[in-house]
Amino acid sequence: MIQTPKQSPVYCPGHTRPVVDICYSGETDCGHLFITASKDGKAILRQGDTGDWIGTFLGHKGAVWSCVLDKHATKAATGAADFTAKVWDANSGSELLSITQDHIVRCVDLSKTDSGAKLLTANNWKKISVYDLNAPKSPISVFGGHEQIIRRLLWCGEDKLALSISEDKTIR
Repeated sequence: MIQTPKQSPVYCPGHTRPVVDICYSGETDCGHLFITASKDGKAILRQGDTGDWIGTFLGHKGAVWSCVLDKHATKAATGAADFTAKVWDANSGSELLSITQDHIVRCVDLSKTDSGAKLLTANNWKKISVYDLNAPKSPISVFGGHEQIIRRLLWCGEDKLALSISEDKTIR
């Protein structure tokens, strides 16, 4: 007989405004982790199975719209209303770098095959940028094409492709 897995709700206080994004990690040395982004300007890292607080990433000066963990949950990235994308050390909580863009950063994703060495961002000017985190001064590629705000983007195909979805009803 097949048994349904037991599920328990997890209550995770900490944000003071609506939570707008979440990312659940793969298996790590300390189990699964997840990160949440909120309009309160914070991203919070938690233990995946219990929801226990691990740390809060502080440094944005506006709503945090997007968050992601790299494959091994050693790095986190966030995108925010303060026109920045930030990359964080997920173990210490320290900011590794901040990339300023020309508008609100709505979406971020870290590459999966190279321990998060590349960052995808999408901003309210409907531009997607690719950054090499070893030389992040300027993007290595910039793409346009969407006519409205980009709501989600992600690396796929072993980080050889990027997918984006937009309010213009398209997937690119």
